[in-house]
Amino acid sequence: MSGSAHGGPSEIRVEVAERGANGQTSSRRLFMQLQVYGGCPEPKALAAALERSQIEAVLYADLGDPRGVGVLTFAEDPVFLATRVREVLAAEPFGSLSHKPALTMIGRSYASGFETDLEDWLLRRPRRTVLNPAWPWAVWYPLRRTGAFAKLSAQEQGSVLREHGTIGRAYGDADLAHDIRLACHGLDQHDNDFLIGLVGRELQPLSHLVQTMRRTAQTSEYMASLGPFFVGHVVWQAPAR
Repeated sequence: MSGSAHGGPSEIRVEVAERGANGQTSSRRLFMQLQVYGGCPEPKALAAALERSQIEAVLYADLGDPRGVGVLTFAEDPVFLATRVREVLAAEPFGSLSHKPALTMIGRSYASGFETDLEDWLLRRPRRTVLNPAWPWAVWYPLRRTGAFAKLSAQEQGSVLREHGTIGRAYGDADLAHDIRLACHGLDQHDNDFLIGLVGRELQPLSHLVQTMRRTAQTSEYMASLGPFFVGHVVWQAPAR
C-alpha cells in the first residue's frame, strides 16, 4: 500500500528518458552487441554475407584467435538484433562457426546530463566511431563497479568520473584512442554495469590508455571486475551514414 494521510512511503516517479544539457531529453538510444566466433580460417565469406544483408555491422579479425572473428552489430530498436541480425548470424556462413558466448557483450548508449547535442551523442557518435575506416583497431571490454561507488555522494562520484573523463578526452584529442561508452545493467550475462569500446589507428595507444586508467580512483578503488577483453582489427565495416 503506497502512502497515506499519516505519512507512508512517498510515490516513486519513474523517468527513463536520457537527459542532456539545456533541458534536452530523448527516449532514443543505440543498442550495440558483439558476438565472437572461432573456426573461421578465412573471413571473406563472412564479410560478403554481411554486405549482402545490408545490416550495420563491423567484422573484426580476433587478435587472440587465428581462426577467430568478432561481429559488432547495432540498432536503435533491440528487436532488430533479436530478429534480423539473429537470422543473418544463424545462417551460413556464420552458422557453421563455433560461437563463444563468454565473449558476447551488449550495451546501450546513455547520457550523463552534460551532452550539448544529446541525440548525436546517443545515436550518431557511436556509429561514426565504430565505422570510421581510419580507426581499424578495437578493444572491447565490460566492467563492473563496486557497491562502494554507489554509496558515494553525487559530488564524490563526479570527481571520480571527471578524472577518468579528462584522461579519455586527452587521448581522443590527440587522435590516439576514441571511446564508446555503453550501459549494460541487466543486459550482461555476467552482471556488468558498462561496456567500453576503444578504437584507433594503432593498437598500442589503446593498450596505453587502459594502462593509464589503472591509476585512476575509479579503476584502482571502485572497480569490482574488468574484462574479458576482445581485441580486433577491422576486416569489413558497413559504410558510415
